[in-house]
Amino acid sequence: MEAIDSMPIYAKTTKELMHEFAAQVLKPGQVFTRQDAVRWFAEHYPKTKSKTVTMHVEGMSVLFRHRRNQHYAHIRPNAGWDLFFKLNSREFRLWDPERDPSPIYFDDPDWHATKDADVIEDEDDDLGSRKFAFERDLQNYLARNLGLLESGLKLYEDDDGSFNGIEFPVGQRYIDILAVGADGAYVVVETKVSRAYDRVVGQILRYMGWIKGNLAEGAPVRGIIVANEISEDLILATSSIENIRLVEYEISFSLKSV
Repeated sequence: MEAIDSMPIYAKTTKELMHEFAAQVLKPGQVFTRQDAVRWFAEHYPKTKSKTVTMHVEGMSVLFRHRRNQHYAHIRPNAGWDLFFKLNSREFRLWDPERDPSPIYFDDPDWHATKDADVIEDEDDDLGSRKFAFERDLQNYLARNLGLLESGLKLYEDDDGSFNGIEFPVGQRYIDILAVGADGAYVVVETKVSRAYDRVVGQILRYMGWIKGNLAEGAPVRGIIVANEISEDLILATSSIENIRLVEYEISFSLKSV
C-alpha cells in the first residue's frame, strides 16, 4: 500500500504524548473532549496538527470502530493504544478495564465473519430487490492501488503514520479514502460499489469543504468519484465542477483448466 513517508515531529510519538496528556491532566472518571486535548498539545507540543490529536483521541479509545480495519492492524493489545473510553459523540474519559468493555482489534474473530456484508440497494430495480456487495473490498483495493486513479497519488497519513486516510473522519461522517496528490493537493475519493447518482455530489463537496477548512492549510482540494456505473444525472451534475473527476471501474477474471 502506498503511503506518505512520515516521521515523528518530536522525540516521542503522538501516542506517547497522548499518554503524557492523560497523566498530567486526567483523573479517573474525569470527562474531557477532543478540544481539551488539542489545547494541551497546542501549549506543550504546538507542531502537532490538531487533526492528528483528534484522530489519536478517537483511535486510542478502546471501541474505535476503525480498529477493525486491516489498515489499523498495528493497534494491538498491550501496545499503548488502549487509553480512552468514548462516552458519546463529544466526550471521553480514561478507559477503566474493570467496568468498561474490552478493546476491539482487527483480529477479533467475532467481527471477521460479517465485516464485509454491506447491503446496497439498486434504485433502478422495479422489484426493490437488494444485493450484498463488498464495498470495503473496493475501498481496500483502491487504497493499495491509488496510482491507477492518478499518477503519484498516495494515501494520506497523519504526522507519525499511525492513522491513514481510509474512512477518514470528518465530523460525524467518514470519507471513504483521503489521499494526497503528487502536487500536494488533498484528494477526496468517494467509492460506490454499484451505480453512482447525482446526490453523491453534495456528499463529496461537503467532505472537500471540511478538508479545505480543517486540514488543507491552503493546499488545493479535489475529488474523485469511483463507481461501477456513473449515471447520466451525475455526469450532468458535475459538468460545471472542475475539481471533481468521475471514474468507472470494472472487474474481470478468467478460468482455465489445470
